[in-house]
Amino acid sequence: MKLLKSSLLGSATAFVAIGAAHAADLPVKKAVPIEYVRVCSAYGAGFFYIPGTDTCLRLSGRARFEGGYMTSYSRQFGNGGDTSGYQGRMRINLDARTQTAYGTLRAFVRFDAGARTGYSGVGTSGTQQRIGQAYPGLGIDSFGRDQQFANVDKAFIQFAGLTAGRASSFFDFYAHDFELAGATAGSDIASTNLLAYTATLGNGLSATISAEDPVFRRSPIYSPSNNPGGVTVNAAIANFAQNNSPAPVFIGYTGATPTRFSQVDVIQRSRMPDVVGALRLDQAWGSAQISAAVHELNVGNVQNGVGTGTGSNVSIPHANNSYGYAVQGGLKINTPFIAPGDALYLQGAYGSGSQLYTGYSSFSGSYSQNAATIQGQKFNQFFNDASVNPFTGQLEQSTSFTVVGSYLHYWSPEWRSAVFGSYGEMDFTQRARSAQGAAFGVINPNGTNSFAANAVGVPGTRFYQLSEALRDTYQFVAGASLIWSPVKDLDIGVEGYYTQIGVKNGRVIDKDKDPTAYSRVGAINAGGAVATTTADSVSSFRFRVQRDF
Repeated sequence: MKLLKSSLLGSATAFVAIGAAHAADLPVKKAVPIEYVRVCSAYGAGFFYIPGTDTCLRLSGRARFEGGYMTSYSRQFGNGGDTSGYQGRMRINLDARTQTAYGTLRAFVRFDAGARTGYSGVGTSGTQQRIGQAYPGLGIDSFGRDQQFANVDKAFIQFAGLTAGRASSFFDFYAHDFELAGATAGSDIASTNLLAYTATLGNGLSATISAEDPVFRRSPIYSPSNNPGGVTVNAAIANFAQNNSPAPVFIGYTGATPTRFSQVDVIQRSRMPDVVGALRLDQAWGSAQISAAVHELNVGNVQNGVGTGTGSNVSIPHANNSYGYAVQGGLKINTPFIAPGDALYLQGAYGSGSQLYTGYSSFSGSYSQNAATIQGQKFNQFFNDASVNPFTGQLEQSTSFTVVGSYLHYWSPEWRSAVFGSYGEMDFTQRARSAQGAAFGVINPNGTNSFAANAVGVPGTRFYQLSEALRDTYQFVAGASLIWSPVKDLDIGVEGYYTQIGVKNGRVIDKDKDPTAYSRVGAINAGGAVATTTADSVSSFRFRVQRDF
């Protein structure tokens, strides 16, 4: 037995020795070195090197909940009656930077998405839906109340003073930095497509020239017609605010007598980019900026030749393109002597044919010519960059101005408040309104009003005096917020604001108290009783929980 054990142990020892000898002849395979993510400190906190490159990347984002309340005066028309709205929002940012011989090469992208419900408060956005950044639910109870939102908010490259891509307009300054809802007047286009060059002049001073996409700065050219040409989109066309598209009236004249009329396609074409220039100063005390923009208005041709009517053939003029403009000044003053983090913003803008540059329609949005935000709104403001003069065929530009102020105060490192307010006015020339009225009279010789509230009416009639179309209006907004930040990058806050809109002169029909007034043209012209108003207002509240990372 002992002999057997000795033999087995000897054999095992021999095999181990032979195996070791063969293993010594095999090549040794080294382990792949692990490349750890390295911190990049050149551009601030949060950046790291993308493995295998010299590019630094920062990943950041945001999660947000909001609930809102806005009073409602109406339960009509399916979408009305909501007083509350809710939304959940997300944001992802990627910031990539590489140092080159020409300076820093940067690419920045930001994606926003969210789910919104409710017609009021926070609710859905008709403006975002019209420009294709939000998509509606199609259920009976959800259409107009349920909306998915998606937006490539930023996607730009910066290199040696050049900025190219989707970015904030260089015209903007304040852009509602201290507000939750962004309800005050003032230019605030979240993003546009642009190509710009910024020259650094030293001591915090810089100058920028920018060619920017004009589509996001357009308010419609005035049109009195509803869905001209019988164009059908779908049964919910009014929800998309397309029922105010083309076509003001052109009239041909023989002497002083109107003889023929036609329509003009007023959907604007893209030909020239907007040209924006800005001079900006950034120093320890704050910032200041002066900016200006040139904005082209360019519509289509007369529809169907010279139109219809009586009398000899006449030459109906073509509406030539026109150039609007806007100027803006802004000032930010840091006030750490009151409390660390405190700051004051002051801003004012004036524009002709460029209403979205002055930001007069921040509360309602102006991608429809007469958008309404207040449920049961007494009258609609008209947001038009211009109207076509039917006598001359030329564009009559509107003018607008806004002023806004906002102050942020830190009660403690965890608690802060903002107070803000704005005032603005929108003006149409008297010549533009009376000319549209004269054209309306030619099309409606019997005084009928087939265009309802979009029509100016015949000058001299009571309908003309009370119509809301192309009326000069004003807008006033005031509000405040209180925000608690118990830990870094977490905000829990509430904001309330009051908005008033009104006509600058005379009175308009009150569509809330007298919803059939516009269809009772005969009674209006004959002096029948009609409910009228000069102003409307609403209060809104918003609650937010937001975490940035």
